[in-house]
Amino acid sequence: MNTETCDPAELAALREVVASRPETAPPAGWEAVRSFEAEHGVVLPEPYRTFVAEVADGLRAGPPYYGLLPLAETPSDWGAGRPERRLAEPFPLTEAWLWEDDEGPALSEEEFEARTGAVFDQGSLLLGTDGCGMYWHLVVTGPQRGHVWQIAGEGAIPFGSHTPDPLMPGTPGFTGWISHWSRGRDWFADA
Repeated sequence: MNTETCDPAELAALREVVASRPETAPPAGWEAVRSFEAEHGVVLPEPYRTFVAEVADGLRAGPPYYGLLPLAETPSDWGAGRPERRLAEPFPLTEAWLWEDDEGPALSEEEFEARTGAVFDQGSLLLGTDGCGMYWHLVVTGPQRGHVWQIAGEGAIPFGSHTPDPLMPGTPGFTGWISHWSRGRDWFADA
């Protein structure tokens, strides 16, 4: 997955997905993308960066269920009083963490809040919500840069993991995530 240079084939695939959808928001433009990056101290991963600048800055039809958010927005159910998002700090995970089922050493409430808070608020951009506290994030900083993760109250799972028996199989990255959705596929592996 190349997060530094936009592959023309990936951009063409993304254009094809949104071309047939009338609820596509116009692109944000390069000035808006560069301004967002400067404000947050990041460079967005490709092909998302070019997609937002040149193709579409949001899609009401999805993905996710309540639509792909415009660049600088958070979902309406994100909640008031949440800490400021820190996009320039590295996303803390490299593999799925289902804290609801975690059998590791018990964490104090303070330790647990600090660890899960970093997962929700550090190194990722919100793409949207499926409701019920299930959010899709695009990692913009750290080893998982360019990967899409679903983060919810139960845990955090990468989309398109190449691990044996992945929880969410598919092609990793923004294009893989959008393409998976456009084909009407389920997010989770068959049980």
